[in-house]
Amino acid sequence: MSVPFIDLKSQYADLSDSIRKGIDAVLDHGKYVMGPEVLELESQLATMGNTKHVLSCSSGTDALVIALMAYGVGPGDAVFTSPFTFVATAEAIVAVGATPVFVDIDENTLNIDTKKLEDAVVRIEEEGNLKARGIMPVDIFGLPADYHAVAECAKRHDLFVIGDGAQSMGSLYKGRPSASYPDVWTTSFFPAKPLGCYGDGGAVFTNSDELIEIFRSIRVHGKGNTKYDTVRQGLNGRLDTIQAAVLLAKLPSFPDEIEKRQAAAERYTSHLGKSVRFQSIPHNYQSAWAQYSIMSPKRDAIMASLKEDGIPTAIYYGKPLHLQPALSHLEHQAGDFPVAEKTSGEIFSLPMHPYITADQIGRTCDTILRTIESI
Repeated sequence: MSVPFIDLKSQYADLSDSIRKGIDAVLDHGKYVMGPEVLELESQLATMGNTKHVLSCSSGTDALVIALMAYGVGPGDAVFTSPFTFVATAEAIVAVGATPVFVDIDENTLNIDTKKLEDAVVRIEEEGNLKARGIMPVDIFGLPADYHAVAECAKRHDLFVIGDGAQSMGSLYKGRPSASYPDVWTTSFFPAKPLGCYGDGGAVFTNSDELIEIFRSIRVHGKGNTKYDTVRQGLNGRLDTIQAAVLLAKLPSFPDEIEKRQAAAERYTSHLGKSVRFQSIPHNYQSAWAQYSIMSPKRDAIMASLKEDGIPTAIYYGKPLHLQPALSHLEHQAGDFPVAEKTSGEIFSLPMHPYITADQIGRTCDTILRTIESI
């Protein structure tokens, strides 16, 4: 039997009654846009994230764009980020007219290398062609970036920090929710994320009273006091009420699902031992384990064997952002960010979700070990 890569069907079977009840409530009251479930979701997410404010929105990408727009980022501005992530991170920066400045990743955590970050900021300041405005670290695969080190760099250079937590809802940084550390933290509710709705969705977290008001304005076409009072450039960036109802139904079981993801990751790591490289989880960090990824120069052979055994895999990410054709205007070339490039050539992800069984993990690991030994 095949092993599900992400098992949304089992989750729905467990939560179907509460999910259907929530959707039916929206259908009954008919407030499909900015209904009461949206405000309730924002309140519960703020408590979960240990932040004062949360703005729900239409996607994780729009969450990043809203945050950048609120800071007035635009042409001539530089925002520092990782080349090893989904394109939405850099796409949001480009969408507001700014320039993504990539910083190579740490070979162990796979997050932005904070030692190289300082050098990158200083270089941009000395060159004088762009104005350094902010840092957008990514919590890759659910592991929080080193927010203390990022914040120290940001403070030295008067930069804002927007955490891209698209994969890391439920993660902890030094014992606290990751959302509570940077100036702004964003996440995605795409169905495959640790906390996913049944369509697109996202959220922006902050403790700033000033920023949340700007976020709210941007989310609805830059409106002011009334619907037809437009005070700034904005988006149509609202989260549908039905999606809010789905998320509300999933929230009570979410902490337990995160614990099950931890247990699954520990089983994988224990079974595989030193046969492959893993993403390193620093002390006092908790990953949300959006993906469980391993690295091996024998990747292609291992993936082929797993496919033969009915075990799906995926490569996140096979080409780093600086080599993507859509970002060719940045004029990067192979060799510019060697750690990201090496990682992209060896990494792949295994089935990971709260419903994966110990037998499924064992079967997956046995295939990997058997393949490595045979090569």
